[in-house]
Amino acid sequence: MVRRKRSTSRVLLVDEEDRLLLLCGRDPRRPGARWWFTVGGGVEPGESHIEAAVRETWEETALRLPGERLSPLVWTRQTLYSVDGRFYDQHEEYRLARVTAGEVRSMNIETEEARYGHGWWTVPELATTGETVRPKGMAALLPGLLTAPAADAGRAPVHLGDFNEDADPE
Repeated sequence: MVRRKRSTSRVLLVDEEDRLLLLCGRDPRRPGARWWFTVGGGVEPGESHIEAAVRETWEETALRLPGERLSPLVWTRQTLYSVDGRFYDQHEEYRLARVTAGEVRSMNIETEEARYGHGWWTVPELATTGETVRPKGMAALLPGLLTAPAADAGRAPVHLGDFNEDADPE
């Protein structure tokens, strides 16, 4: 099997109540396969990770989020996975962006990417859910980001690890 290399830029969109926006994904070739993931997606040729994050946020939520609102890089992850019969080797970069209640109200999350649903998750909900949430371990990692000073630009990003989602789907 040939895995397509893919680079993505993901956004941890957090509201004023410290809830994280997650979208629901499914694999049409695997009945019952369902997972929750952050806003974001593939970096297009000639595009920076910040530009991709801004574009993907707009495409998935209709929120025009300037790149300056994104935090410095906080997490990276490498993952192998398949969906709809296609195989990927994906590098992921994560940045945090806080949104206001007004911005949340202005969002249109009824997009193709969110066709299976979306939700605003609290850290306790992330910690206790039986659902598959990607990346794993967000309930333990997210509180440190939520309490860190906004100007904490000197912190090195955390590499969450290398994963094979097909071998360990939960």
